[in-house]
Amino acid sequence: MPHYLVSFDEGWMNVAEEDVPDVTKAAQEVAQDARDAGVWVFGGGVTAQPATVVAADGSVTDGPFPETKEHIGGFALLDVPDRAEAVRWAARFAAACRCPQEVRELAVDAAD
Repeated sequence: MPHYLVSFDEGWMNVAEEDVPDVTKAAQEVAQDARDAGVWVFGGGVTAQPATVVAADGSVTDGPFPETKEHIGGFALLDVPDRAEAVRWAARFAAACRCPQEVRELAVDAAD
């Protein structure tokens, strides 16, 4: 089956501090439902931090940074039969997280 990345920009989640526990619980419940349905591969929140850049020559730096304000706030990697099913799961995550979700199909691994 194809793999889909369901993710959101950290700036999209505009939740009051007192609501964070409820949002976290709701998102964890959707993730557990995905596990129970056998479509969950991996996922989680992404901590707010600057990226470390590893260049093609292997050198490691803490920049340069792209001129963007967008950073992934969280993601789920799902193994579902088609885009429509990925969108259905994204809708559940959107409701739980109280923010929009992006859906992208991952390229097929040549080893599969």
